[in-house]
Amino acid sequence: MAVFTKINTNDISYIENQFNLGKIKTFKGIKKGIENTNYLIRTKNKKYILTIFEKRIHGGCKYKDLTFFMKLMSKLSKLKIKCPEPVRNKKGTYIFKLKNKNACIVSFLEGKDKKQLSINNYFSIGKNVAKLHTTSKKINLYRKNSLSVNSWGPLLKKVDNRINKLSNNLVNLMKSDLADIKKKWPKKMPKGIIHSDLFIDNIFFYKNKFYGFIDFYFSANDFLAYELATCINALCFKRRNKIFVLDKKKSSQLLKGYQSVRKLSLKEKNNLNNLCRGSALRYLLTRSYDYLNTPKNALIKIKDPLEYLDKLNFHRNVSSFKDYS
Repeated sequence: MAVFTKINTNDISYIENQFNLGKIKTFKGIKKGIENTNYLIRTKNKKYILTIFEKRIHGGCKYKDLTFFMKLMSKLSKLKIKCPEPVRNKKGTYIFKLKNKNACIVSFLEGKDKKQLSINNYFSIGKNVAKLHTTSKKINLYRKNSLSVNSWGPLLKKVDNRINKLSNNLVNLMKSDLADIKKKWPKKMPKGIIHSDLFIDNIFFYKNKFYGFIDFYFSANDFLAYELATCINALCFKRRNKIFVLDKKKSSQLLKGYQSVRKLSLKEKNNLNNLCRGSALRYLLTRSYDYLNTPKNALIKIKDPLEYLDKLNFHRNVSSFKDYS
């Protein structure tokens, strides 16, 4: 459940005074997500999403970060990328205070996430990730990725030996992987604005066709191919005998779809394996941190860190682009 901050009719009246939305008829908390509080609000003719930022985001979520996210979604919408469009308040700004926290209102995106993706869906996702990347090249915005390779060392220091109860010698394994990944991390490759969190619940379909992306609150500038690595980890593994293994049919279609719009360079192909290792380690670290630091009575379900240990183990034992394509 992701309703950390409860609102009431007084808060709704305050929002009505701050925005030109018209009379708000209903408001309802949305249980999906783990970082922020979200409400679906309805007026007579339209639906919107109210997001209250809970300061839970790893790497922080400063006002300038929120401004980046709002400007990015606004510009992407104008460039015909389907995503929520932020709404300005009467003062002309996107961010406002609610319950002493930063908040925003964005348009409601039709469609919903799919629990099971078809092979054709993977091609379509890859194609639209590439469209997102080529379109974002036209946008003059910059935000450093606070969860990229240079952040993993400091985060690892916060994950102490208590995590070893999940898997024997896990901390030392992560230290060893991090050292090897950093040594092989590319210096120069095509960069741009990436979504950074393209899990299945952030990809919307409408009438069984790809429709758009939501939840841009980790977006930043980084290697474009790093986005593909995160997509492979998030979307292309299946469970076999209690272990997560790559489904090459899925990753192959994802990569084919992507390259139907934007061809990967030889350097990007040669570095994909290490990028996949890095992305798997990133989620293993953040999930381990959450596992250790989320209160037992918190109203969220902690995601299993060991899923990403399986994925890290897989990537460690392959090396070639052909292993994914």
